[in-house]
Amino acid sequence: MVDTTQNIQSSGFNQENLTPQKHRTLDKVSYLLLLIGAAVAINAFMLGASVIVPDGELNLVQGTLAAVVGLTIATIAMSINGRPGHKYGIPFVVQLRTSFGMTGAKIPGLIRAAPAVFWYGIQNWIGASAMNAVSIELMAYDNIVLYFITFQILQIVLTATGFKGVKWLENIGAVGLIIGLGYMFYVVYTNFNAEVGQLITTEGTWGLAFWGGVTAFLANFNTVALNISDLTRQVDTKATPTLMSILHWIGFVPITTFMGVIGIMVAGATGSWDPVTVFVEVMPNSTVLIVLLFFIALAQVTTNVVNNAIPATYVIMDVFRAPYVKTSIGIGILAVLTFPWIIQTSDVFQLFVQIYSGFLGPIFAVMIVDYYIVRRRSLNIEELYNSNGFYKGINWPGIIAIIVGALIGFTVVEIAWFISLVPAGLSYYLLMRYLPINKNFLKDSIFENRSDGWIDGTEKTNSKNL
Repeated sequence: MVDTTQNIQSSGFNQENLTPQKHRTLDKVSYLLLLIGAAVAINAFMLGASVIVPDGELNLVQGTLAAVVGLTIATIAMSINGRPGHKYGIPFVVQLRTSFGMTGAKIPGLIRAAPAVFWYGIQNWIGASAMNAVSIELMAYDNIVLYFITFQILQIVLTATGFKGVKWLENIGAVGLIIGLGYMFYVVYTNFNAEVGQLITTEGTWGLAFWGGVTAFLANFNTVALNISDLTRQVDTKATPTLMSILHWIGFVPITTFMGVIGIMVAGATGSWDPVTVFVEVMPNSTVLIVLLFFIALAQVTTNVVNNAIPATYVIMDVFRAPYVKTSIGIGILAVLTFPWIIQTSDVFQLFVQIYSGFLGPIFAVMIVDYYIVRRRSLNIEELYNSNGFYKGINWPGIIAIIVGALIGFTVVEIAWFISLVPAGLSYYLLMRYLPINKNFLKDSIFENRSDGWIDGTEKTNSKNL
């Protein structure tokens, strides 16, 4: 791996935490536990509830399959897009520079950061709800605002410590979270056995609503699929690409599907979106309730730091040249200002997920086409950190491709992520080949020395035809 630390410092970027990762923090087991901790997010309950009748149109079998399909696609995307980070040790915001430019990378970076900040707020609000429920049960004290602020401060402190600070929490918490989920499933099934049977026999649909459900579960982690290099750069380089793919699937798909099924069962049986409220009503005794609510709160901590807080912090660091700790505090404050108690309501939640996925799909397509086709899986690391190098400025084909993909994707918002991929990827390839605008971005690419009749966007005259 190339040592670029001196180059980065001399370029004037305050990006010590964005340099190529030399010393990998996570071994294979730690990475798997981190993924499991990141997967155990309360919004999986909400996604399950959003696809089931009456809010959605699916039955239990269709909802479960939608979760498996959507999450499997998400983990495939993670494995493909996470390769540069694992190979070169670079984070997402640096990976963007080959396809969008040093300046242009800020646009897709901010698009990725926006849903991260919203999720940050949503999950902290749910964690605070769980702690407030514990408080009511133990002390008859009800003050969700206080717990929300307390939870937010805790998240900011943990985020400021980075991946090294959360590694121990993931290793300890993952096993406990799995046990807690198993008991949740048992209690829900025991209390709503008859209702669950009806959810299975409900007709449902395999049409657009099913694929909308697939997109919703995919969108739950397509943000992670974009910035997965922020995680893979921390993993021991001895892990092969095949092993990384297996770890991604095991870490995300079974756990999140399980939580989605619980959400489907709870919503289908009670009509409630809020799992905290349901568990308060059905838990057999106070001790069990407190333990489960603690697991819910812990899940928000492990998920938020890895999936939302750190990725958003990296982006803002890159955009504003800000130091890591101050940026992490700012992101925490922004999360409060997203009004999570509004965005998580059932009538807007799935639409919110589907809309932002329509922007993330084109970014993903551009990154994949750039790395695997245009750059042939080979990156010039020194140039990625050289503010006056190849990637200076904006690579307009990347920006235009995002717009093209998003516009086409939103023609059917329920499956915008899928629809946007081909138009965005194809637009980027054709624009890079025929209308690169900034020719510097052709260096170290398959178009650097073209002899196919086009040079710098101008048709070459063939002397044989004169």
